[in-house]
Amino acid sequence: MPLVMAGGEPPEVIQGGMGVGVSGWRLARAVSSAGQLGVVSGTALDAVLTRRLQLGDPDGAVRRALAAFPVRELASAVVDRFYVEGGVAAGERFRAQPMLRVERGEQAELLTVLGNFVEVWLAKEGHGGPVGINYLEKVQLGLAPGMFGAILAGVDCVLVGAGVPGYVPELARRLTRREPVTVRIRCDGTEEDYEHHFDPVALLGRTGSGAGAEGAEAHAGAGQGRPAPSLRRPDVLAIVSLPLLASYLARDEATAPDGFVIETHGAGGHSAPPRGALRLDARGEPLYGPRDQPDLAQMAGIGVPFWLAGGAARPERLAAARAMGAAGVQVGSAFALCEESGLEPGLRAALRARAHAGTLRVRNDPKASPTGFPFKVAELPGTLSDPAVRAARRRVCNLGYLRVPHRTAKGSIGYRCPAEPEAAYARKGGADADTEGRLCLCNGLLSTVGLGQRHPAGRDEPPAVTLGRDLDFLADLSPDGGPYRAVDVVQWLSGRSGPISPVPAPSAGWGA
Repeated sequence: MPLVMAGGEPPEVIQGGMGVGVSGWRLARAVSSAGQLGVVSGTALDAVLTRRLQLGDPDGAVRRALAAFPVRELASAVVDRFYVEGGVAAGERFRAQPMLRVERGEQAELLTVLGNFVEVWLAKEGHGGPVGINYLEKVQLGLAPGMFGAILAGVDCVLVGAGVPGYVPELARRLTRREPVTVRIRCDGTEEDYEHHFDPVALLGRTGSGAGAEGAEAHAGAGQGRPAPSLRRPDVLAIVSLPLLASYLARDEATAPDGFVIETHGAGGHSAPPRGALRLDARGEPLYGPRDQPDLAQMAGIGVPFWLAGGAARPERLAAARAMGAAGVQVGSAFALCEESGLEPGLRAALRARAHAGTLRVRNDPKASPTGFPFKVAELPGTLSDPAVRAARRRVCNLGYLRVPHRTAKGSIGYRCPAEPEAAYARKGGADADTEGRLCLCNGLLSTVGLGQRHPAGRDEPPAVTLGRDLDFLADLSPDGGPYRAVDVVQWLSGRSGPISPVPAPSAGWGA
């Protein structure tokens, strides 16, 4: 089914699914309510869920969404385990939660289902516009349970990048039918794949009150004793950097998505490495050339709707994209710096102020991400962009979203990440060179939205902030470095903007 808005046309603007919690439900709901496609980030939503509960869920939104989950006893058990009335005390650590695993990871999968359900349900609450969710294909272990939770909440569109998502359309079809699925998980250091099995009905029955598969089938849709309503398959948009991969995916019905987002290296977060041998400029950043520029005529010839991303946040760029055959644009950073984004308010204000002063630099770091993809890091004091902050942080791997399985010397399945402690990585057979310059994005990105782990003696996890490199939009949206809202971005891009709506100034905290 083609992705269309209320007027029967595809969205002109897709709000980027940024980071961990930056594209949260409040932002996605604001964009969808303004008539475009709001998107929530699907990364680490199990941690987002449990930490919001431990902070006391002050507005009750998380508990309200959990009360709508089809298997109420499962949702209630999570509230009983993690909810803290009034929030955990200052300096108190967040409670640990299970990590996703190839085998015996049911508890982590359940939290992933619930976290995705909550974020999508809240984003869709109170309006009729479509809502999407964005996943990293690199985070393979969370993809199937995350998508199932989002589908249960009625997600309209799934966007997948940072990998080759050829299996995702079929995955969406099978999960919509509540069928067991298998995702082939890449094994680090070998050509071997592991098979990760996910059975949504069995998970809800096995981790619930012993209802079993038949009872879970009823639970999964409408509650015990009533038939489960049919679930709706979401559209799938593949995020790719070049038409070559788009053409490859589109030629087979099994792998063909419903649309593409063509994301260039100017976009924030992860980006594809340059084609050919990696070359760095004098600042140590990857050099891109003509081969890395998408051929839009070729893209239009594929005959599948597509959107352009990366430096697209200008009204004239939206118009140019449509003139070249695109349905519209995907915009991230302009929404990341608006008031509804999940960025910690002091960080958001500091980023705008530095950009206004002309002192904000965004580095395309080839080493920062454990995935090996170049990653944009906004340079801001007190964050992981600061060498002194990185040096002072003690390495730890306690969330594990970017760790990958490997075969141990004894033949069992182990897990490693080049951002974990160097000695631990080496013991697991990892190369020392792989650990150089790596940032713990799992902890850093959670800190960016105010959900970072606390440590003794005030050594809380520092944030890691990512933005796109083109911040020209701020000259119109925030000419004085002040706040603006998501609806201002939508109206400005569409050419329907009036004066920027007044909003209260956010609290300071990170300096300008």
